[in-house]
Amino acid sequence: MSVKVYIPRDTTSLALGADHLASELAAAVLERGEEIEIIRNGSRGLFWLEPMVEVETSAGRIAYGPVETKDIDTLLDAGLINGETGHPLCQGLTEEIPYLKKQQRLTFARAGITDPVSLEDYQAHDGFKGLKKALQMDSQSIVNEVKTSGLRGRGGAAFPTGIKWQTVLDAQPTDGSQKYIVCNADEGDSGTFADRMVMEADPYMLIEGMTIAGLAVGADQGYIYLRSEYPVAHQILNEAIEKAEAAGFLGVDILGSGKTFNLEVRLGAKAYICGEETALLESLEGKRGMVRAKPPLPAIVGLFGQPTIVNNVLSLAAIPYILAEGGHAYADYGQGRSLGTLPFQLAGNIKRGGLIEMAFGLTLRELLEDFGGGTYSGRPMRAVQVGGPLCAYLPESQWDTELDYEAFQAIGAGLGHGGVVVFDDTVDMSEQARFSMEFCVEESCGKCTPCRIGSTRGVEVIDRIRNNENRDANMDLLSDLCETMIDGSLCAMGGMTPFPVQSAVKHFPEDFQKDNAETGA
Repeated sequence: MSVKVYIPRDTTSLALGADHLASELAAAVLERGEEIEIIRNGSRGLFWLEPMVEVETSAGRIAYGPVETKDIDTLLDAGLINGETGHPLCQGLTEEIPYLKKQQRLTFARAGITDPVSLEDYQAHDGFKGLKKALQMDSQSIVNEVKTSGLRGRGGAAFPTGIKWQTVLDAQPTDGSQKYIVCNADEGDSGTFADRMVMEADPYMLIEGMTIAGLAVGADQGYIYLRSEYPVAHQILNEAIEKAEAAGFLGVDILGSGKTFNLEVRLGAKAYICGEETALLESLEGKRGMVRAKPPLPAIVGLFGQPTIVNNVLSLAAIPYILAEGGHAYADYGQGRSLGTLPFQLAGNIKRGGLIEMAFGLTLRELLEDFGGGTYSGRPMRAVQVGGPLCAYLPESQWDTELDYEAFQAIGAGLGHGGVVVFDDTVDMSEQARFSMEFCVEESCGKCTPCRIGSTRGVEVIDRIRNNENRDANMDLLSDLCETMIDGSLCAMGGMTPFPVQSAVKHFPEDFQKDNAETGA
């Protein structure tokens, strides 16, 4: 029997040469007269070790990384096929790597372990266990389990998922027939990649979660609104959907239950604003992605005017575990009102970038130091932005804050989608503030004046501050402008853009007092 060797097929690994590595390794082994079976798994999320090669042994998988094609001969000479541990790139047993071992993986329990499009692999690791239970339950009982779990939206707003589902369950379609499940997979926040990892490493989990959602509220049609920049996820999702339909896990008469749920992938419009749920629905309907006024809420008047669940990938991906193990099992993780786990994503100037799934409650400093290992540059960390481009920059004095929704809200920050972007002490925070306003200029849908005009004026005001033009008066003007955008914008795009600006001014005031020579303006 040939030895199984795992090489990831996710976007990060492919960008680092995983395809070429796989073909070169296969050729080198064949030339030596040996035999291996290469399995293209998903990534474990230890991105600083990618491409990470794993070899199956009787003791478990042995990891090597980061592996380049130039390392193949020395790895084979050192006994890679037998899982020997003498090579410098050997990381030992994969499950014992501290970065991975310390995690609490519920949503990402299968990531990197299975072949993403193998139904057999998925079912061998508890796949569709939740769906099979849900098929034996009535809609209200499914919704009750989600309520019990305490799951909140993982896309940023943190609204209780069970309450949203209850609203859609109770709502009546205007034409008496149709409700929809929409997955927001338009992952656009800086430093985020957890949605992509779900879709590339464990697509059946998302399919299962959406199907359960359909059973819960009486919807038989679902759409995954996928970020256009994710071609690998697109291909994997379509392949997985096709196989799930052929095996009876999707489509008409699911597993002989008489229940129906159909699922399609639709590509996004390459616009950040389409991550906002109502703009997403407009785009999904074939229109320009413009924010709708609320009320009515999408749960009551959503896609094509019908009751619609709009959930993030991570929210829907948590559902199979909740149904399989029960809402209480999920609620046992976390603290306060922040229950379950959140996949944090470390990026930016960080030594060990990657995905860390943990229960709510560890501190930001623990995440940065215990997992991240400090900056990639080796210089001191100065600022950290958690939650995407619309959230605050945090100084070191706030890094001991526990990672939960309420604790972050108390310091004027947000967890958002769990993205964490690190900056070392060379960062100019006035420049970062300018970037926040400039980002809004580029990505605003343009529907409301505070966002459309306010962000443009914001860039101009910050430029004047950086050029020391009537600085004190312009600092006051910037403050007033931020408050106007917060209070007057139609959605979070304009309403939250001032948060990173205000935090930069508050915590890093010295960067707004530099003269032209210092800023390079």
